[in-house]
Amino acid sequence: MRARKSDFALPTACLISISVLVLFAADPAWKTKSIRDWTEDDARRVLEDSPWSLSIRCAVMPLQGEAQRREEGVMGQPQGVGYKGVDTVTDKEKIARVLSGNLNPLPGVGPMVVRVTWESAMPVRAAELKSMEAGLPTVDGEGYEIAVYGIPGGGFKSDPKTLGVPLKRLANLKREGKPDVKPSDVEVFETPKGLVVIYVFPFSAELRERDTLVEFNALIGRVAVIHDFDLRLMRLEGKLAL
Repeated sequence: MRARKSDFALPTACLISISVLVLFAADPAWKTKSIRDWTEDDARRVLEDSPWSLSIRCAVMPLQGEAQRREEGVMGQPQGVGYKGVDTVTDKEKIARVLSGNLNPLPGVGPMVVRVTWESAMPVRAAELKSMEAGLPTVDGEGYEIAVYGIPGGGFKSDPKTLGVPLKRLANLKREGKPDVKPSDVEVFETPKGLVVIYVFPFSAELRERDTLVEFNALIGRVAVIHDFDLRLMRLEGKLAL
């Protein structure tokens, strides 16, 4: 008896589904390949979706009122890193709302997406070379480096270290049962893709896999960045890579 086309439809569909599942279930390159065998796609995955680097949503803090700022002895709103360019509502739109009699709270300042990257880790350094993102800013000194990409703004005249000074006291690494770690240096760089804020934390903190989760906290102007790094997953060729 001649087989009908429908007799093979279900098995073929099942095979396709199984293939898709296997594809998505495959281990990432940093678990299965040596760095020299990474493709450009492998490298981009390290930079975009890995234990070392991920895009996250951050809260944007509201602006202080003029009365509150006068009480603190300052006038006007700050225009530094993390302030300039953060509002999605333009001054023209604000004026139009007032003239129309609409005094309700302004919309448009919602969560912001930034990329948080453990910049000093070997997998990240290698991925930047493989993906042709080499030449990114580097900082002086040694330590664990964490970079925040995607902060709006630009056109600042100060040097990277001067721009980083106000941010230094507003960042730390938290571990359960241990003192918080403060950055030894913070620098802000302007790149064609936007601002990059790089935090350097001293090696004397001696981060270990048994620390399990390390929480990175930083307030960059009005942008509150909070991200947990799982040290148990940040392994390359069987070793912790920070």
